[in-house]
Amino acid sequence: MSDPFASHREEITEHPAQKISATIEGLYKAEGRSFQTTPVDQLALTFEGIPGDYHAGHSRKSGAREPWYPRGTEIRNERQLSLLDVEELRLVARRLNIPELLPEWIGGNLLIKGLPNLTRLPPRTILKFEGGVTIRIDGDNGPCRESGRAIAAQFEGRDDIEHEFSKQAKNLRGLVGWVEKEGTIHTGEGFEARIPPQWIYRT
Repeated sequence: MSDPFASHREEITEHPAQKISATIEGLYKAEGRSFQTTPVDQLALTFEGIPGDYHAGHSRKSGAREPWYPRGTEIRNERQLSLLDVEELRLVARRLNIPELLPEWIGGNLLIKGLPNLTRLPPRTILKFEGGVTIRIDGDNGPCRESGRAIAAQFEGRDDIEHEFSKQAKNLRGLVGWVEKEGTIHTGEGFEARIPPQWIYRT
């Protein structure tokens, strides 16, 4: 008996798994009631994320990113950590015509150097740090007006940034992830991104 799905499977191109080494350029923590962060030398990571951080917790309340739930529904917190890239921030700054875009203005927790196209890393990617910590990537972090307002506040007369950020930072806003293995990470620490096999799903 012939296999009706054989030709369809042949059309699917699978990209093999990869391993890429990179470095933590900076670490940041959001203490208090604001999502904006301040630089630190190290971060102790637990299964809650960063203890005391604005986004810490095993669970979180749903918002505009989860329209399939009533707002405020208790859901799993897959957004414990915000990861940003040195080169992507520079590109967004050029697009916005500002001299710099600091990670802390938009709530970054890890600033990463040496991992090309960070925002394009697929879900299920694991970041394995030299000290043993692992972070699991959930996916890309869509730019929003709240972050745009935070950037605009740094530049008098540039209220346009509130709206422009969402456009200019599309696919450059970094990633969100959660702690898979606890421990402490340090500025300057190396890690390996373990990228799973990838393919485009089609019906």
